[in-house]
Amino acid sequence: MSSSSVRGRRTGAAVAAAVLGLLAAAGGPALAATDASSPGRSPASSSSAPVHGAAVPQGISRLAQGTGRDVAITVDDGPDPTWTPQVLRVLRENHVKATFCLVGTRARAYPGLVREIAADGHQLCDHSVDHDETMDHKPVAYQRQQILDGKAMIEAAVPGVAVNYYRAPGGAFTPESRAIAAAHGMRPLGWSVDPRDWSRPGLPAIVAAVEGKLPEQPTVLFHDGGGDRSQTVAALEQYLPWLRARSYTFTFPARTAP
Repeated sequence: MSSSSVRGRRTGAAVAAAVLGLLAAAGGPALAATDASSPGRSPASSSSAPVHGAAVPQGISRLAQGTGRDVAITVDDGPDPTWTPQVLRVLRENHVKATFCLVGTRARAYPGLVREIAADGHQLCDHSVDHDETMDHKPVAYQRQQILDGKAMIEAAVPGVAVNYYRAPGGAFTPESRAIAAAHGMRPLGWSVDPRDWSRPGLPAIVAAVEGKLPEQPTVLFHDGGGDRSQTVAALEQYLPWLRARSYTFTFPARTAP
């Protein structure tokens, strides 16, 4: 190798290091893993493997992975010792993998349930430390604490299992919260179908909402925490077979750009 080639390589390396330093100083999103999982894979073989050079987008994901009749089921506000096991039972009976958006303090209180969720092959989502729906009106430092401490609480329950999404409480994202989540490998996660099951409107109302206008590649919102979720369990028992009968495939929310 010639001396000029050596100098060229050293110069290139120095430029690259300078660019990375500028990005870090600007607080730009870190490079992170993209999701390569499919329903039925075990946590050990799921989406934690990085795709080098691919950044997690800051845009809110509202679509299921796939290209056609694909649907992503998401379950929020747990884990709950009464309702999470019942939701897991229904998912197992229907061979469905879902994404569980976990509240950090509840993950810390019920780590066994977090491990059960992960062992069944479901994806994990950070839903903040304690579900503060006003955090979008609070300082960025507080938002960062809520996001990163919530993620750490979930990870402490299941070391080595990736937390691939962040869902803001009440969907109250800010540009800063989306950037913080993406910089730490979590795609901001929204939804496209909301039956408002948290308000307990009655089983017929929930089923009508989820079976009504179903967009292409929907992400559907349900809850296993925050109160009596018997209506949610009953709705899932009807809804999941209904989707299968219409040739829908169950998958996870998109992690890369739609």
